[in-house]
Amino acid sequence: MVRRARRGRDEGEQPVVHRLASARKAPRDVVERCRMVELSWDGWLVPEIADELRCGQKTVHRWLHRFNHCGLEGLEDPGGQGRNRRITEAERSRIVGLVKKTPPGRLEVEPSNEMWAVDESGPSE
Repeated sequence: MVRRARRGRDEGEQPVVHRLASARKAPRDVVERCRMVELSWDGWLVPEIADELRCGQKTVHRWLHRFNHCGLEGLEDPGGQGRNRRITEAERSRIVGLVKKTPPGRLEVEPSNEMWAVDESGPSE
């Protein structure tokens, strides 16, 4: 199990970690992970880091391990999360384009709150 984060591989890595650990406009998850590395560099143990950041020890171990193996890139969110899209990007663009268009004809509202166009070939009103 990983107990500590390794020191920066080059001169540029440590300043970036320090800057991201206190950044206000960076993604919150990346800031928290950089904070884990920074606290580890300051001599904090995994249980202390987990208590300070209100997360699990397993989470701290995971991110320190990823940092040790991949560097700063290891602190970013891994890709491939979430469900695959059901529609293609072209279909999505077409739907967005249709939604932005004004519907043809004058819309009428029936008592059941259903809307319909009186004359679908006429100009929109």
